[in-house]
Amino acid sequence: MAGREPMTSFSKGPARAAWIGAVVAALITLPGLWVGTLWDNSETAYGEVAREILLTHDWVVMHLNGVPYFVQPPLYFWLGAAFSFVFGTSAFALRLPSALATIAMGALTGYAVARQVGTRVGIYAAVILSTSLMLAVIGRLAIMDALLDLAVAMTIFWWFRSLETGRGRYAVYGWIAAGGGFLAKGLVAPVVAILVIVPFYLWNRRCEASKPLAPRGWVAGALVFLAIVLPWPLALVAHYQLFPLEKLIGEYTVGRYTGVVENQSGPFWYYLPVVILGFFPWIAFLPMAIVYGVRELCGAPAGPQARLVRLSFAWIVMPLLFFSFARTKLPNYVALEFPALAAITALYFDAVARKGGTRSAVVSAATVPVAIGALALAIALFTRNNRLTAEIAGAVPPLASMAVAIFAGSLLTALLVARVRSARFAPYALALAVIFAADVLAVGVLPRAEAYKPVPRLAATIERERQPGDAVAIQDVSGGNALLFYTHPVVRVLAAPDEADPQSDGEDPRSFICGARRAWVIVPAVASAYDSPYGRRRRVVAIDRKAALLLYDGPRCR
Repeated sequence: MAGREPMTSFSKGPARAAWIGAVVAALITLPGLWVGTLWDNSETAYGEVAREILLTHDWVVMHLNGVPYFVQPPLYFWLGAAFSFVFGTSAFALRLPSALATIAMGALTGYAVARQVGTRVGIYAAVILSTSLMLAVIGRLAIMDALLDLAVAMTIFWWFRSLETGRGRYAVYGWIAAGGGFLAKGLVAPVVAILVIVPFYLWNRRCEASKPLAPRGWVAGALVFLAIVLPWPLALVAHYQLFPLEKLIGEYTVGRYTGVVENQSGPFWYYLPVVILGFFPWIAFLPMAIVYGVRELCGAPAGPQARLVRLSFAWIVMPLLFFSFARTKLPNYVALEFPALAAITALYFDAVARKGGTRSAVVSAATVPVAIGALALAIALFTRNNRLTAEIAGAVPPLASMAVAIFAGSLLTALLVARVRSARFAPYALALAVIFAADVLAVGVLPRAEAYKPVPRLAATIERERQPGDAVAIQDVSGGNALLFYTHPVVRVLAAPDEADPQSDGEDPRSFICGARRAWVIVPAVASAYDSPYGRRRRVVAIDRKAALLLYDGPRCR
């Protein structure tokens, strides 16, 4: 503990680390949160489920496109509906739960780490976590992963505290957080937390004397967990018997692990590049941080820092292995282990700050500006050798400013690390550069992507001109969830124009067009001139990029 503040200052230190973590996470996630439309298809699908709570006034059975929806638990949808009720159904309202969860994650990590090993390490951990690429992305999306990551982190930190102190109330707090995680994403929350805390406990027992388990607290916590998670499934069973649980737990939880859902597969090593990219720019320091952690365990196997290192290693390895063996893979699955990556990297930076700049730290810091410089050179050569559209060309200046900021921040980090007196400021220089780059991306680059989203604009045309009884559909164009979100249920998905296609799982276009009073259909722009009108009057209302909006009206066909 040499070089750290005395234990008497810990009462204020964790709170300071929590506030700094919250502010940094807010600076990353909140600016421009309201800019642009939702991304298809997860954001629009989840946003629509939340919106249909307000349309149906049903807070028990979720709906998508007017049909009961049993794919995900309800916590995100409840929060999205509540914020939509207050702020209106918008990108801001539906992304706000993720942003607030990410802000809370930064505060939680800073507090827990500072309480364990000191204020400076806690601040480092909160800053590193909040400015990693994965957390910055997840915190700005209308999905439930940020809520899951927060719940898992709370569960692990509280259970860790219970094992350290032998106090049962911390176990209860952890089970309460696990209950929230179940309502956010299902069984994966308590399963991952158990996969982390059990190996840590067994490992820690071999290294030092452990406190008693406080079995009453753990049993009481498990009962509280059941009291939190059971009412909603039981309400579903009362409506639809066991079918919702078969879908939620059987098909979309166990089925995701044992089988491939929606073609989301990958090799066993799938998550290694995900971690490398997601932990950017701090990934440059992670290898030496892991080496430092191993040395700490060998040199001082007992004590608060050794316990945090063991917890971090268990937290890094076990979820990575768990999700690597799963057959369905998505990048955001491993985001829940990033607090451990941040903690182990923060310990390394603290050691560098106490001992002065080391050659390994300087080399690690230097890799970031080299990589950014190479990327900037590649972008410059690409833009010089290719004729860019106006939208892409307009995004080049803000992208260049982002690259300059990261390059300058990482170069300054390397210079600060190299000097004994300034080494403790090095993480802040890189964090400030990331904050600037993330906010430029949110405000200056992402809005330009709206030009490539024709469906929301065509949906606005439909809403402006539709009449009672009109039907809406989409055919051979991506963005069905966006069309649903920006119009009104129900939206049909039509099969290909070739009605003889046995592989199509869409609705028969002839039946839809002939049966509707008036039919609005979004089709590929190239198909708008020759698609069959099926005996009705067809008009091209709008063409937006590669999509066209058709209106079928007049006498109904047979």
